[in-house]
Amino acid sequence: MTDFGKLSRGGRNPKVDSTSSPRADLTPRQSSGQARSPRVVVVGSVYVDMAAKCAEVPAAGQTTAGTALSYTATGPGVNQAIEAALCGCEVHLVSKIGSCPFGATIKSVLEQYDVKTKFVLTAHAKNTGVILTLVNTEGENACIRYEGANAALAPQDIEAAEQVIAESDVCLIHARLPKEPIIKAIVTAKLHGKKVILDPAGVLGPSSPGVEASLPPEYFSVDVMIPNLYEAALISERSSANIHTAKLIGSELVARGAGAAVITMGRRGCMVVDRNAADHIPAYPIDLVDHAGTGDAFAGALAASLAVGDDLRKAVRFASAAGALACTKFGSVDAMPTKAEIIELLQKQEPE
Repeated sequence: MTDFGKLSRGGRNPKVDSTSSPRADLTPRQSSGQARSPRVVVVGSVYVDMAAKCAEVPAAGQTTAGTALSYTATGPGVNQAIEAALCGCEVHLVSKIGSCPFGATIKSVLEQYDVKTKFVLTAHAKNTGVILTLVNTEGENACIRYEGANAALAPQDIEAAEQVIAESDVCLIHARLPKEPIIKAIVTAKLHGKKVILDPAGVLGPSSPGVEASLPPEYFSVDVMIPNLYEAALISERSSANIHTAKLIGSELVARGAGAAVITMGRRGCMVVDRNAADHIPAYPIDLVDHAGTGDAFAGALAASLAVGDDLRKAVRFASAAGALACTKFGSVDAMPTKAEIIELLQKQEPE
């Protein structure tokens, strides 16, 4: 985890890598024959991740001395937008920050990576979302997540961004936001004929106790839903989830209206299910360092690949390589791979 001022990936320019390669040409051509960058709109939450190290995580009523403190921009909105930008896309992020200094700093980090922040709006009565993590000497941690301004994102904020959604190739939506703006984003993108990817992470699972497993019907009108296996099982109300039932779970999600379901299963790869077929995409073998950013790297790279017109299975392979690479570095933003790094992995090895 790094300080805000050190988010330039070890001194390397975080702007989009211009390495040329046949697979790297993420530049769709307009009817006039002139190339333009693929365009992605990301709708997702943003946070400041503050981590304090200490000998022991204090119990109630206790105070303990800290040994280190770091803070960085994070959250699915930040990570997925940066990953799509690192893959060569023109990216707009639609999100909400507070009027506190952290909000301005998050925008600055995004702009380092050429992410457009016009629609990273300010909620003046709120603070920016915060994830506070205490880490002991054994590496065990305890976290608090404060939604802050993320909870203030409203349908009218999506309406304000309608023009950039209409001009995009793909709209990538993360569901850890109020349902109303998510539904508005889905409806708006579909109205303009845009491909919609929905990442339901954060809505379901042990980190969200008490949240109903049922999702609004509009969530199933998307082109691609990308839950992990646990989330997919909850959505489909299945009691068990494993690689053998992933195909059935994906089929249920498609039967409920999704154009396709891409169920991520970590080292076991992905199951891609649509109305024509179900295919297992193996994972890329890597040495695991930290899996914090892998899901966001996958989602951002998938959006980038689909934005250039790749078919879904080709896009999933590209995204799987991105997710694998994100596991080889610590952190979230720092772990997002460049287009050139993804291409190198794709060229160097086949999935397991």
